[in-house]
Amino acid sequence: MLAIAKETPLSEPLALFDRDLMRRRLLRAERIGFADFLIQRAADDLAERLAAITRAFPVAVDLGTATDAAARLLAERAGTELVVRAAPVAIGGRMDVVADEERLPFADASLSLVTSLLALQSVNDLPGALVQVRRALKPDGLFIGCLFGGTTLTELRQSLAAAESELEGGLSPRVSPFADVRDAGSLLQRAGFALPVTDVEPVTVRYCNPLGLLQDLRAMGLTNALRARRRQPLRRGTLLRAMAIYAERFSDPDGKVRASFEMIWLSGWARHESQQRPLKPGSAKARLADALRTIEASAGEKAG
Repeated sequence: MLAIAKETPLSEPLALFDRDLMRRRLLRAERIGFADFLIQRAADDLAERLAAITRAFPVAVDLGTATDAAARLLAERAGTELVVRAAPVAIGGRMDVVADEERLPFADASLSLVTSLLALQSVNDLPGALVQVRRALKPDGLFIGCLFGGTTLTELRQSLAAAESELEGGLSPRVSPFADVRDAGSLLQRAGFALPVTDVEPVTVRYCNPLGLLQDLRAMGLTNALRARRRQPLRRGTLLRAMAIYAERFSDPDGKVRASFEMIWLSGWARHESQQRPLKPGSAKARLADALRTIEASAGEKAG
């Protein structure tokens, strides 16, 4: 049985994102027809990553993923007895627990596996969310997640900045900031995960014109939800200039434009005594010099 913990108050982090607005944007995306191709791409990658792990995870939670793609994948995995889909807003399929990624309702050491696809980049307290995930995992439980990284939508960011600077004499926050892969790895360690691993998969999506990208962002619920955003709509002239700059700078020879999405994968285990640990200094039973069939030179000696 899955244990649900009482919600405990947390200190409020710096509120970078308007979380209520983000939930409304996701609901709007569902009404107009949710664009799930990036989540499905991440789910396919998740399937490959889990296939390399032979152990079973009896109790699995998919956290924050907007669709049920990951939950369906987990339900089909051998050895999984219970799959819980937890998200503040769910697009399609069933949702078991209404939960914010920053306020996990699960008891400590109650889960075998936690997955999350393209959701954690928009939490205000990512370090705190990772700590809560680690606490909810049983010893030797696994967290594996995917979030957008720093170069995501770099073409759109540059085009909007250039247009606003040219026509309005200044800049305003239009595209959300994303985590750097090195920072993400450090966050796993700070959260207390063992054997942390991070890697990056760049994904390029091509469109006939930049407006196609804007339509997809709207249909994914990924339009601007920064608290520091300008409240006035983007001027039509500025938007048209930004689209023209985009087409000028980021078109391929066939006339289509590129949109970059950097997908950062994170994985880490809750600590367990059976896991590999680094040996203590001086505990080695063989010398590297012997293995390389060379002469070991102490510090300060010149090589002969």
